[in-house]
Amino acid sequence: MEAEVDEVVGPKGRHIPNRTAVRHGHENGEVTLGGRRAPVRRPRARTADGEHEVELGTYLHFAARDRLSDVMLERMLVGVSTRRYARTGEPVGEEIDELARSTSKSAVSREFVSRTRENLIELMSRPLDDLRLAVLMRDGIELKGRCCVVALGVDIEGIKHPLGLWDGSTENATVATTLLANLVERGLDVEQGVLVVIDGAKALRKAVRDVFGVHTPVQRCVRHKERNVLGHLPERDQLLVRRRLRAAWALDDHDRALDQLRMLADELARTHPGAAASLREGMQETLTVTRLGVGGRLKRTLASTNPCESMIDTVRNVSRNVKRWQNGDMCLRWTAAGMLEAPAAVPQDHRLHRSRQARHRRRARRRRQARRRPADHDSHDHRDRGAGGRRNTRLR
Repeated sequence: MEAEVDEVVGPKGRHIPNRTAVRHGHENGEVTLGGRRAPVRRPRARTADGEHEVELGTYLHFAARDRLSDVMLERMLVGVSTRRYARTGEPVGEEIDELARSTSKSAVSREFVSRTRENLIELMSRPLDDLRLAVLMRDGIELKGRCCVVALGVDIEGIKHPLGLWDGSTENATVATTLLANLVERGLDVEQGVLVVIDGAKALRKAVRDVFGVHTPVQRCVRHKERNVLGHLPERDQLLVRRRLRAAWALDDHDRALDQLRMLADELARTHPGAAASLREGMQETLTVTRLGVGGRLKRTLASTNPCESMIDTVRNVSRNVKRWQNGDMCLRWTAAGMLEAPAAVPQDHRLHRSRQARHRRRARRRRQARRRPADHDSHDHRDRGAGGRRNTRLR
């Protein structure tokens, strides 16, 4: 700051006839240093006629509280509590630590509340008319008895965009409809074609039909459907039903996949009618991506709400230290902070993906070899062998 004064005013003690500014002493001030506010004696300068204060860019830079807010927000989101915030500051010396401010739990809490409220307002007021979405995903998150319905958009480039959230007691139709109506008011265009991916909640499905219309394609999350169906079955039957469900959903032929699901529902109706009814409810919408001709890894991604669940996991992770949720505003602020903290896109390392596939192939090959290798040589094994010791593979 002293160097800037010399640059603006000129060297001290030298006569400058066309001087435009003069020194004006010093005064107390504060700067952000190492995640805290530290007191300093800052120099001042005024115009030569004495009418205006000359602002020093260096002091404005270091005195700004935005950097302190950024540091506090980042440390709180990674799990630092307000009580321990002072211990995470950068080492700047004992003398400065004794005089520093803005490190108490109340100061950190006030700054965090202010910053997260700004993020919430920014998220809920962001215009969406320039965003070309291909997929809209919605899901709910429970926070100690309160529920937040969140919306995530995926554009045509594959980038995830947190769109908004709404607070309510449950995932009811009123909350879901209000959230979708807010997105439309902010400029979300669904006339260009958007695939909506939801879980099995009937309220979310009703909200999509009321706001977006009956012609908007809806994909029911296959993972939610699978858990709902298996929840009606005893443990001994879950493995076989899970395999048949996933085999049907993996097919690229929509009619064949639908026939297999209907056949499975008919079989379950005789022994487990609850599981059959759960499977039949919204059955065709679990095959929407298959009907649209989507295949490969993109199909596996869009067939479930896993991208939205990943964002929700980030919300749970950043709010893991919260022990008492005071009100709905607190839930909205923390949820918005976690949504904005979630990664926009997960880069795919093709070499890593190929090595992972090769590892899965090796494991599958070992399992096939283990099944072919006889486990023991008891009498039953000898009876299965024909002439010449060759194994008799004919089905009995």
